[in-house]
Amino acid sequence: MPDLPPFHSTIIDTLMGHAGRATLPFQRANRAEQHATAFWFNELVEETDEGAVVRQYLVTAGERTRYDMAEFTLRPELCAPAMSAEKVAMTGFAEGWIHLGDLGVAVMPETPLYAYAARKGWSWTTDEVTDGVAATEEDIAALDGAPVPAYLLGHVDDDVNGPRGQAVVVGEIVRTDEDGVRWLGTLPQGCVGAPVFIGAGLGENSFKLVCVGVALPGEGPHPIATFDRIRAALLTVAPERRDLAPVVTVTATTTVPEPGSVEPKRRWWRRRG
Repeated sequence: MPDLPPFHSTIIDTLMGHAGRATLPFQRANRAEQHATAFWFNELVEETDEGAVVRQYLVTAGERTRYDMAEFTLRPELCAPAMSAEKVAMTGFAEGWIHLGDLGVAVMPETPLYAYAARKGWSWTTDEVTDGVAATEEDIAALDGAPVPAYLLGHVDDDVNGPRGQAVVVGEIVRTDEDGVRWLGTLPQGCVGAPVFIGAGLGENSFKLVCVGVALPGEGPHPIATFDRIRAALLTVAPERRDLAPVVTVTATTTVPEPGSVEPKRRWWRRRG
């Protein structure tokens, strides 16, 4: 078990306040297999006087996207007007993803998901992992080889928190020159493709929230595709494919809440066993 930092609860509150509505569970349709988690990411295009111009993607582990028909579980808090949870089937699933080289990560421009909502008469009300939270080269370099407490935000496939309920899974990550960044131990089923966060210390018992990257499948310690490499890979995607991703201007500035100021959210978390 990792030694939890003194601001452990505040890290979880900050994580849920920033990204609680960023994740989406999915699986291969009509089969109890290939359970995974995807999440929304805003790639920064430019800063303007009106706000940040971003390109929006759904992100997950590429290995879990190679089949024709998928089934998303739509959480009520992700749509307006709110509705009861439902299953969303998507055909041509594999063709909708852009694979980022050999990173093991795939991204989906959100246009099909926006179109689905429009046909059904509702709008997405999501959070996104933003450029300011996604790890930089400096954030990754600061992982110096010692295990660090980490927080995975995923959708576990078990009976503890309901069908594909969202969970903050607490564990550890470590970076080595040989293996890169890895999640120590096993991941709960359904959490491949989920974002992994840390509370990077800033001194004097303060921290910043950092999304290190995407949890990938594997044996033993699970590899994590880090966001510094994901950013670089997105820049190599052909312009005609990148242009399929919705481009929006974010006018409201997202701030990391001060300790104790986060609005409480209903959540479930557990340590990695």
